[in-house]
Amino acid sequence: MERKIRNTILELVEGDLTEMETEAIVNAANEYLQHGGGVAGAIVRKGGKIIQEESNKIGYCPVGQTAITTGGNLKAKYVIHTVGPRMGEGNEDEKLKSATLNSLKLADEKQLKSIAFPAISTGIFGFPIEKCAKIMLSNTIDYLKGKTSLEKVIFCLFGKESLEVFKKELEKELAEGGEK
Repeated sequence: MERKIRNTILELVEGDLTEMETEAIVNAANEYLQHGGGVAGAIVRKGGKIIQEESNKIGYCPVGQTAITTGGNLKAKYVIHTVGPRMGEGNEDEKLKSATLNSLKLADEKQLKSIAFPAISTGIFGFPIEKCAKIMLSNTIDYLKGKTSLEKVIFCLFGKESLEVFKKELEKELAEGGEK
């Protein structure tokens, strides 16, 4: 599913984030940037230990913030690491909003043309997929209505169920806010 928001294509796909041919992919990281399991583990397994080595040099990234490393052997040139909230830690919605927007801002700072996101915090961090879709999509759409170097933003989702949730939410967001 693909929609245009101002000058940027917003696309939803089911697939493997590590196979995305975007300039950057977003890693749903933990605060210490230790990439053992989930999306983070898959990124390091496919991209190589250089990603973990560069993450170790950064050392720490607070919830809602971002850090960037090279993409190692990935198709993506960069990995933007962002720390999403764990359900139950408090202020989760605002933290997910920050993680999303800070990833987009960092991509713009690097003048990147394309980025791919997973559904941040919906794995072991326990964030509900429906709420994730609403927060990530609404904030991405608002961001893309402003000045950006991004030409393509992809949400690469794991499984048909997640894709359907994001599709339904995207249709709802665009019906409410209109396309620009």
